[in-house]
Amino acid sequence: MTEPRRWQSEADVLAGADPHDPTGWFERLWASAGDGDVTTPWDHDDPHPALASWPGLPAPGEARGSAVVVGCGLGADAELLAGLGYETTAFDISPSAIAAARERHPGSPVTYAVGDLLDLPAEWVAAFDLVVEIYTVQAVNRSVRGQLTAGVRALVAPGGTLLAIQAAASEPDDDGPPWPLTRAEIEAFGRRGLSAVQVEELGGSGGGGGLWRAEFRRG
Repeated sequence: MTEPRRWQSEADVLAGADPHDPTGWFERLWASAGDGDVTTPWDHDDPHPALASWPGLPAPGEARGSAVVVGCGLGADAELLAGLGYETTAFDISPSAIAAARERHPGSPVTYAVGDLLDLPAEWVAAFDLVVEIYTVQAVNRSVRGQLTAGVRALVAPGGTLLAIQAAASEPDDDGPPWPLTRAEIEAFGRRGLSAVQVEELGGSGGGGGLWRAEFRRG
């Protein structure tokens, strides 16, 4: 029996395969995983540590309002937010990823949905009190980075908060995926009515080798 290929290696190939469709590779990767041809992408049951340790999280059961997780994958981050009390939506551009998330979390209160940052449903615009974006923007070529960042910003409701967690880079680098964000690129989330509350680098130094954890708020 042939061993499935490692998803990271497959992602390296697929991400640059079609420059005219920079986001289509996500579904190809997840579908291949569903068929058993590659290992399961981003396979973890625990939320991202930079989210779980974020001081802005309320205590369990004390969250109020709505939350959305961008590029949710298998849903670990969304399940954390739902457990805190948020009315949580989680979306991914890949139907296969959403199917896998629903299968992994039967009976979950999270609304798992297929969605595209480049073509958001009107009812999601300015609809969420907390928007969590982890690693989605960095996974797509810089040719559409501005559009993806704008899509993330568009989700934030008046008075709402955006938390962006991305790999950090000192200088732009076209050798990806991923394509880590420079300080200027992470700070670009804080436009069009959003302002930075805190932009911190976890690990690394000077915008290289670590993670950005950046909090923004819409006035």
